[in-house]
Amino acid sequence: IITYLVHFFPAVFAAEQRQVLAADERKREFHEEKRNEFESYAEEDHDEQNERTRESTEQWREFHYDGMNPPHEYNRHTA
Repeated sequence: IITYLVHFFPAVFAAEQRQVLAADERKREFHEEKRNEFESYAEEDHDEQNERTRESTEQWREFHYDGMNPPHEYNRHTA
């Protein structure tokens, strides 16, 4: 039937092909946008998790600091 459409109705077939291509393009753009949104969300979530970990570690160090040695920031060994 496609051969029939192409041969006898080339304009109709071309119009249908343009519609299919346009729909494919819209789907591609939709999925690209969703992927970009997820990547942004994942990056932001990762950054927030890192910040929470840093704050938690800092609080732990402050709570366990005995005052006898310099704080952690000044007690690093250099190679």
